[in-house]
Amino acid sequence: MKPDILAIGEPMIEFNRVSPDEPNYLQGFGGDTSNMIIAAARSGARAAYFTLLGDDAFGRMLADLWRREGVDADSVGFDPQAHTAVYFVAHDRNGHSFSYLRAGSAASRMRPDDLPVALLRETRIVHASGISEAISSSACDTVLHAFETARTAGARVSFDSNLRLKLWPLARARATISATAAMADYFFPSLEDARALSGLDDPVAILDWCHRLGAKTVFLKLGADGALVSDGTRSERIDGHRVDAVDATGAGDCFCGACLARIAAGDSIWDAARYANAAAALSTTGFGAVAPLPRADAVRRLLASG
Repeated sequence: MKPDILAIGEPMIEFNRVSPDEPNYLQGFGGDTSNMIIAAARSGARAAYFTLLGDDAFGRMLADLWRREGVDADSVGFDPQAHTAVYFVAHDRNGHSFSYLRAGSAASRMRPDDLPVALLRETRIVHASGISEAISSSACDTVLHAFETARTAGARVSFDSNLRLKLWPLARARATISATAAMADYFFPSLEDARALSGLDDPVAILDWCHRLGAKTVFLKLGADGALVSDGTRSERIDGHRVDAVDATGAGDCFCGACLARIAAGDSIWDAARYANAAAALSTTGFGAVAPLPRADAVRRLLASG
């Protein structure tokens, strides 16, 4: 079957220290675009993923994860000269912090020639992020080539800014993310990212900035406060859901995946965002980026509860 959504990026193995007093780490999975595509699959989308993995135990764990989740990973490659990326999450009263072992990862060695061109030409929506571009120059070239190939074939482009200033300087991030957002049918910046990238503070002004870049539909993620959605002529504020949140890791990725799954199913951008907003809230009620990603029935129950 042709995929509804193809995501491109860097998957990671996650080790999550759920409490400052807990010496052990809970092993899970992460990587923003991997989280996103699993969220999309759990919401019913036909999902596919492309990356390069290390030819190691962690890479095989990720490949097994996608198979279990119903994500088509047949185009994923293995690089025997590189490792699969790893990150660690710690929690305290101020939230969560991350440490990474990703330099030189297999995914960072992606090149345009590695892309599954036939898959790109038959998918409906192609998704990547600022992290997908920031991990290396060749990975950035790969994302841009994928977007151009998909657009030429009539697919839509989805882009999450996911700004990580540990990976690249702000000036370079601004230039690259702005140029990529100009290609996007669906742009998913967080409010924090958008403020850093645009130099603006007001969310409404930020929406206008996104559209001036060329982004057609903007989903401005406001964290626990919900989202602002705009198609350039109309905007709508979607309030957040109050849940017992314990870990926000991957919540923004969940929003992207759930939203695109509903768009692929035929929902309006407004209904898709309401669904995604509920899904992202539920994803914060457990530890780790992947384990708490909700399935459609749980999201529907939260929406029905008011």
